[in-house]
Amino acid sequence: MSMLEQKTFLSSIHPFESLTTNQLDFFVENIDIVYFKENETVQKQGNNPEYLFFILKGLVQEKQESEVLSIYSKNEIFDSVSLIENYSKNSFITAEETICYTLPREIFINTLHENQVLEKYFFQSISEKLNNNIHHEKNKEMANIMVAKVKDATIHKAVIIDTQKSIFEAAQIIKKEKVPTVLLKDENDEMYIVTDSDFRQKVILDRMDFDDKIVKIATKGLIYVSEDDFLFNAQLIMAKHGLKRVVVKNDKDEITGILDQISLSSFFATNTFSVSNKIVKAETVEELKIASLSFIKIIKSLNAKGVKIEFISRLINQLNKKLLDKLYKILAPAELYEKSCLVVMGSEGRGEQILKTDQDNALIIRDDCNISDEELQEFTNKFTETLVDFGFPRCEGNIMVSNPYWCRKESDFKNLIFKWINEPSGDNFMNIAIFYDAVCVSGNKDLIISLKEYLFKVAGNTQTFYSHFAKVISSFDVPLGFFDGFVFNNKDDKHKNEIDIKKGGIFIIVQGIRSLSLENKLLNTSTAKRIQRLIDMEILDAEFGKELTMAFNFLTNLKLKSNLEKLDKKATIDNYINPNELNTMEKDLLKDSFKIVSKLKKKLEFHFKLNYV
Repeated sequence: MSMLEQKTFLSSIHPFESLTTNQLDFFVENIDIVYFKENETVQKQGNNPEYLFFILKGLVQEKQESEVLSIYSKNEIFDSVSLIENYSKNSFITAEETICYTLPREIFINTLHENQVLEKYFFQSISEKLNNNIHHEKNKEMANIMVAKVKDATIHKAVIIDTQKSIFEAAQIIKKEKVPTVLLKDENDEMYIVTDSDFRQKVILDRMDFDDKIVKIATKGLIYVSEDDFLFNAQLIMAKHGLKRVVVKNDKDEITGILDQISLSSFFATNTFSVSNKIVKAETVEELKIASLSFIKIIKSLNAKGVKIEFISRLINQLNKKLLDKLYKILAPAELYEKSCLVVMGSEGRGEQILKTDQDNALIIRDDCNISDEELQEFTNKFTETLVDFGFPRCEGNIMVSNPYWCRKESDFKNLIFKWINEPSGDNFMNIAIFYDAVCVSGNKDLIISLKEYLFKVAGNTQTFYSHFAKVISSFDVPLGFFDGFVFNNKDDKHKNEIDIKKGGIFIIVQGIRSLSLENKLLNTSTAKRIQRLIDMEILDAEFGKELTMAFNFLTNLKLKSNLEKLDKKATIDNYINPNELNTMEKDLLKDSFKIVSKLKKKLEFHFKLNYV
């Protein structure tokens, strides 16, 4: 490699992009290139390490005796921890022919003390490291937004009329077609455009006759863009010509629609506002469906722009609530809507379901509602089927309003809650957990609040009940070995080299925090808010609570990133990730997150005395 290529390579590895020009030059002057055969020991356990290794090619395993703790590949470094501590806890052995750059330890350590960004990265707390990683990953993906095409944005339908139409007729067409703009074509195929602002400024303010021809207020000389052009270029064209809209054509030179400034701005702002407006203004189920299909685009855009996972969850949760509320208002009989409460439960109730995984909903009906069983069943079946059509899969456990078990009157729910608590079983504890996460999305929210307060009352302060409720976390192992190596389920051939990130991490945090929250009778539903309330009540230490939140966000973000990749590949969305596909930093942070989960698990085992249950 040339010196320029060496600089490019070194600065491409996080966090070495923060090196100053002089520091980068000094690194290049002092690096050496080394070659290792397959199964050759690069750094031996117990030795004082001499170099930081940058892998150019090959594969290196970090081992504790015969156990593989981690794997390092191209564009990764090892082992900064050994260099800082001046002691190698583990051995590093090549799994194939490997070529590395080596940087002397003395230069690495001296540079750490000179460069605050590097020093902070290698010495920061776990929670800081987790938080900073999210920012770094999202900044790298920011470039994705710059390659979006015009056809990726919301393009308004092109409605073309003749120039002989009157202003009144044109206004009627605009209302019927629900578009803000109309195009005109004269007998010579010349094109014109009329916008909603033309009606306001030229017709109303100038008091024009509604029977005048529409061409009188039209503008000639349209600007066109290709649907396959970059969206960023369309924005430049609008800025250059001082336009609020351009006409879109396909590769056959046919007009396919109109791109306006609002759609353009909405796309670069994740399109959230635009979709939210569509939901609010929707009058039919079909219009709602079109809005719901935009959710994936919003999630990808938010993720690429560096928006934190908790904010993505919150935004998507709000859009889901609006969608379900509007759908319920459209479909529900009047008698039912005025005397009921539609709730979502589980991860959706906690506001932590980002991708559409399944439906978890229930319907609480006031005791004085007189809707017939037949009419109720007809509505609930239609509601469930409509959500399936919108892309919300059925719940495998049948936890949906179409199941009479989850659609009943308030007094019947009270009887059910009493049974769940006084007849302990795995299913009943699961039902309590699901219901405790419930939140109202439409109707009378006092119904769900009243039932939760009844749940708190019946559960009382009996330690035995809360211990049995929390006990389920004992069934899940954190997939981290004694020597910080990942533990795989070798019995599962399909996921042999993968980790179930939900069972091994996310669920333990969710159920653990849920157990503490239920014991303390908190009405909050999201895991993050529950953690904060537990900190405020001094049940959780502030620093540990912060670490828990960051670990939860990191694990959730890793799961989302993996599932978005699977979505693009049309693969099955699940909870599995392959640690060997992560970079060094992600693997280290995954281990740190699992350590925090293990710490929580031990605290819960002590608090609820789970070893005695």
